[in-house]
Amino acid sequence: MGFFEPDRYFARVSAIDIQKDIIDKGFSHVIIDVDNTLLTRDDHTIPRDALVWFGKVRDAGVQVCLLSNNFHVGVVHLAKRLEVPIVAKAIKPLPHGFLMARSKIGGKRKDTVMIGDQLITDVLGAHFLGMTAYMVCPLVEADLKHTLLLRNVERVFIGDREPEGAASCETLR
Repeated sequence: MGFFEPDRYFARVSAIDIQKDIIDKGFSHVIIDVDNTLLTRDDHTIPRDALVWFGKVRDAGVQVCLLSNNFHVGVVHLAKRLEVPIVAKAIKPLPHGFLMARSKIGGKRKDTVMIGDQLITDVLGAHFLGMTAYMVCPLVEADLKHTLLLRNVERVFIGDREPEGAASCETLR
């Protein structure tokens, strides 16, 4: 697997089978991005399927920490609502936020998987630390201007690779 390539690529978090893709792979800890992975960027809601999936992950005994580059207090409120720790202002892909998130949930490199919607911040950051990274399609197309530019870079590395769990990311929107 290449450094600039996700270890797995899913249509959305709910396409990740908790038993098969997390627990059976030896992961007992999950670090998960917030914006456009769990929370829509346009209206800041958690889709029902993502919320149900999130609850099932926690019910399975998997330790979860949110990791966000977001500087707004909204992500902290989300973490409180979901009753999980968070590292905000993470400055991904730099390693500090990932290490803090792993520390908060007691994870080690080999038993923690990163789940996020961006290649440059989430996947690259996890791979810098030798962690497994699952990438999901963004929940909505709306995003920050600099993120939209980075999506063009992602297309170079992802190409026409189809995500697991759907025909394509476009069919989900």
